[in-house]
Amino acid sequence: MSPESTPHRCPWVDLGKPDYVEYHDREWGVPVHEDRLLFEFLTLEAAQAGLSWYTILRKRENYRAAFDDFDPAKVARYDETKEAELLANPGIVRNRAKIKSAILNARKFLDVQREFGSFDAYVWGFVGGKPQVNEVRRIGDFRATSPESDALSKDLKRRGFKFLGSTVCYAHMQATGMVNDHVASCFRREQILSMR
Repeated sequence: MSPESTPHRCPWVDLGKPDYVEYHDREWGVPVHEDRLLFEFLTLEAAQAGLSWYTILRKRENYRAAFDDFDPAKVARYDETKEAELLANPGIVRNRAKIKSAILNARKFLDVQREFGSFDAYVWGFVGGKPQVNEVRRIGDFRATSPESDALSKDLKRRGFKFLGSTVCYAHMQATGMVNDHVASCFRREQILSMR
């Protein structure tokens, strides 16, 4: 493929990492409304805290296997034996606080589902039910937080969720399409805009 025919992508994408390119081209920024997948992203973003997203992306299949394909009802029932099993699993980030928070967050996730009918209905309410589209032209235009991620983080913390500060919440919003932060020249920007 010639350089002229290579689609333009967001500047954070490392073209030397095919799995990273695929994540950008197929998933990042696509609006997600399925609760299981929202829980997956929430758990993975919380696991990422202090690490690179690529580190977590490479472990994603291991996380799916270890966390029962991110079924929040199953994760919510994990006990100390399962927690010890997760801490011994070299395929995931073996951080006791993050593992405990994933289990706790699953329980809180179920509480939100009961209250709002779905986590989707709850979380998308922070952006008025439709993706926010930002004008991003270069790497310096990317933000780490927003008033909406601040509000989401504050409310999640009030509900007892852990490891979900505003930066993590903003990354979650970007990943699940609540925010379209593809740069103006990225081929995915317009494709995702048409998904609204």
